[in-house]
Amino acid sequence: MGFVFGDRFRDVLSALIESSAMSYQVLARKWRPKSFGTLVGQEHVVRALTHALATGRLHHAWLFTGTRGVGKTTISRILAKALNCESGITAEPCGVCDACRAIDADRFPDYVEMDAASNRGVDDMAALLDKAVYAPVQGRYKVYMIDEVHMLTGHAFNAMLKTLEEPPEHVKFILATTDPQKIPVTVLSRCLQFNLKQMPQGHIVDHLTRILQAEEVPFEPGALRHLAKAAAGSMRDALSLLDQAIAHGAGRVEEEQVTHMLGTVGDDHLYAVLDALAAGDVPAMLAVADGMEARSLSFDAALQALATLLHRIALAQFAPSAIVDDAERARIERYVGLFDAEYLQLAYQIAIHGRDELPLAPDDYTGFTMALLRLHAFRPELPPALGSPGAADQGGGGRAASLPAAAPRVTSAAPASAAPTAPATGTMPAATAAVTGERGAPSGPVMTLPAPAPAVAVPQAVAPASPSSALAPPEAAARAMPATASARTPGHDVPPWEDLPPEAFAGQAPQAGAGEPPPWPDDEVRSARTTPEAPLSRYAPAAPAAVAASAAKVALASVADGGPAPMPGGTASGQAGKGEAGDGLAPVTDIAALMEVADWRGVIRSLGLGGMIRELAQHCEWLGREDGSLRLRLSHTHRHLLDMNRNAAERLQEQLGAALGRPLKVSITLGDIAGETPAQRDEAERRARHAEAVAALESDPFVRELIERFDATLVEASVRPI
Repeated sequence: MGFVFGDRFRDVLSALIESSAMSYQVLARKWRPKSFGTLVGQEHVVRALTHALATGRLHHAWLFTGTRGVGKTTISRILAKALNCESGITAEPCGVCDACRAIDADRFPDYVEMDAASNRGVDDMAALLDKAVYAPVQGRYKVYMIDEVHMLTGHAFNAMLKTLEEPPEHVKFILATTDPQKIPVTVLSRCLQFNLKQMPQGHIVDHLTRILQAEEVPFEPGALRHLAKAAAGSMRDALSLLDQAIAHGAGRVEEEQVTHMLGTVGDDHLYAVLDALAAGDVPAMLAVADGMEARSLSFDAALQALATLLHRIALAQFAPSAIVDDAERARIERYVGLFDAEYLQLAYQIAIHGRDELPLAPDDYTGFTMALLRLHAFRPELPPALGSPGAADQGGGGRAASLPAAAPRVTSAAPASAAPTAPATGTMPAATAAVTGERGAPSGPVMTLPAPAPAVAVPQAVAPASPSSALAPPEAAARAMPATASARTPGHDVPPWEDLPPEAFAGQAPQAGAGEPPPWPDDEVRSARTTPEAPLSRYAPAAPAAVAASAAKVALASVADGGPAPMPGGTASGQAGKGEAGDGLAPVTDIAALMEVADWRGVIRSLGLGGMIRELAQHCEWLGREDGSLRLRLSHTHRHLLDMNRNAAERLQEQLGAALGRPLKVSITLGDIAGETPAQRDEAERRARHAEAVAALESDPFVRELIERFDATLVEASVRPI
């Protein structure tokens, strides 16, 4: 049995379907708060208005300021209902009387909302003020709400000044603006001003959760966090994005769909970067970048989100209670122990500066991956130790490096008196790289050394020479390579000979002159520099016990005479004597001896301190050492070093106690520096080296010829001593 419908019935049916579709109301309008109790995130404004309504202390003009979507229009409508509710002036309007329902429906004759962006002239303002003198038609008060009031012209502001100052008893003004700086002070002085805050992300997530539960829409909590972050403090933007997410997910709000919709980087990408960074897996980090490029995700947003995540991890380290979201706290808790607090600060700087440098990079992918490589390059952890397994960790926060079996060896042994000492101020004694035994057959056990220290001395035995000649004189060796290396960040120290080309080691003869340390054979040096099993960039050369012991005596004697402090790797500590082959080599610095002679600068270098603790120690003056305690003094100028790191003194105390093998209390007082701090001494030596370099250049014949012939000028600031 069938039915045939005419054209009129089809038109009526189409109209019903269309009216049903048009009846949908967006979430931002449907869930607009109707009372102060349902308002989200503006408690300070609600408190002031409710107290004023309860006590009857009603002003005649209010000014609400804030960014878009924070509740300016919503509060004005609630306030209008509170003033005109049929139950009386109350902070809790009933919402069911004719006045309340009419204001909610925007058809109350005594509540006027005017858009100052389109009615900004003096004529528009004059027309509004002419109507203000008449009594209300239905309500108790006439309420004029002027939105974006800063768009009014200067003449319009002047026209409303008198009425705004002394309006009729039945008139109330509510002004709203997103730019209060453009409002004349004459208007500001006539209003009660309330600054509406941006919505915290937690409040937005809670509000969206309640709405979705009421709407019976399935959702994932992670998706709401992305929506709240994209809303940037605006509740209206968050509700608009929620509408879009529901439509995009076909009635569901899922995290993956939301990240695709917003084009943002998901948390999984960020945590994958951190996992790869903690493991030192560069290919894994680049794989994350490749996946982001394949999905056309924003690298700028990725660096922004990475900086935010690093901030949250640092926050969890210092103030765990600040992370209120249990799910977020559980996820970032594992990274709190993986990264040092100081490295997190550096990683945060790398992320935000990498974002600034994206426009300067060849492309966004290159800029992003370069930021990832920087994060890996500046990690404090060293690669796994090479050489014999089971090497003990020493110094450097538990990081150790062991000398591989392929270390440079020589055929002839040097006498104990051949241990070189520093030829000039600021240089440190160094042990010679010599081990007795036949060439190619190393003797003695593999030596395990602590992590590289901030500065390393250089053996003077390394100098270019012909195959048949003996070693070059000390002056030539000094010119061939720098005597000392500049201070570097712990974990990234390299010996000065790392920067020398392989040709500098060519032609080393296996012989030595009288009183000179033995040279390095060219073939073994080349193999040590070119084979990955024995890189010289991370390890100091081995030394026989006799040479190391002699170097230790010379270094301590130099310290006692006021000479320069020995550098890590420059002296031996006196465990020699187990055999002539150099059995039982010991750590190369005696901190206790340095403490005895009050060489604070040498102690700092021997400990291998880094970061803020090194800066603090460098600017402290040695006051004295008593039984179980060390007294230091810090100038008021550098007080920020203590304020920035409250536990710096405790960490310095732990480092000293661990190095000495017994507890040591460190006390730091503030005051005027009477002597010389290590930082001041370093600066004086730097200036002296710079002056010597400038003098050497000025006396150079070629430079003098350039100056005399071409009237050239030597730019002293560009001179870098080596």
